[in-house]
Amino acid sequence: MGTSAAEFLLDELRHVRLSAKLNQDDFGKLINFSGSHVSAVELGNRSPKEDYLAAIDKRFNTGGIFVRLLKKVIKSDTAPPWLTEWVANEQRAIFLRWFELAFVPGLLQTEAYGRAIISSDGRLTDEAIEARVLARAERQKRLSSDDSPQLMVVLDEAVLHRAVGGAAVMREQLFHLAGLNEERCRTRIHIVPSSVGAYAGLTGPFIIATLPEREEVLYLEDRLRGQVVARPDDVAEVREHWEDILAEALTLPQSTELIAKVAKTWI
Repeated sequence: MGTSAAEFLLDELRHVRLSAKLNQDDFGKLINFSGSHVSAVELGNRSPKEDYLAAIDKRFNTGGIFVRLLKKVIKSDTAPPWLTEWVANEQRAIFLRWFELAFVPGLLQTEAYGRAIISSDGRLTDEAIEARVLARAERQKRLSSDDSPQLMVVLDEAVLHRAVGGAAVMREQLFHLAGLNEERCRTRIHIVPSSVGAYAGLTGPFIIATLPEREEVLYLEDRLRGQVVARPDDVAEVREHWEDILAEALTLPQSTELIAKVAKTWI
């Protein structure tokens, strides 16, 4: 089996440091990152982000090779065709309405939480996991762009209590969600409390994207495949479900308070 793009990138990062005869702490000082950060990247415990690689490219005059390699790693993610189609819609959307029952949506996941979710698929190799983590981080950049979409997320309260990656990961993830609500940016996260009991959302998660031309498309996913739906009657039916779910959710301040309260229990 040949070397994957992710493996090659990590090998080359180690090579440039060792060629300079630097330990991880000294290497980190040169690029304004901690030695522990350098170690975590080289061991594959932390994804090498673009700012980290750009700093290495600049300091060692590589001509931008490491940033280009990162893009190759991201492209090597073998996402199924239906997900590729949906991501194209997601990246164009001006408004995303997202309901989840089981976990935090990918666009809002911290790196540690996202890695735990992706790693739960035991069929994936370490290289495939790394590629998907990097691809997810690339998708998240849209939320901080100048043309970021309005994102409204509704989560079942069970998401806050499911131990994904352990207590430290959950604490970081939930404080991240609470922080987004407190910033009052274009992202809003509402919670359907467990006290609601049975409600429309129990039939399953979905995403509705409003595109620039005001067309709406829907994304549904099951264990086998995902489905992009554009038929107006189908989208309208799910929009009705969305309104029913939103009516059961807490207000934004109430949701933020609950998220922060549960975050503090993860110790």
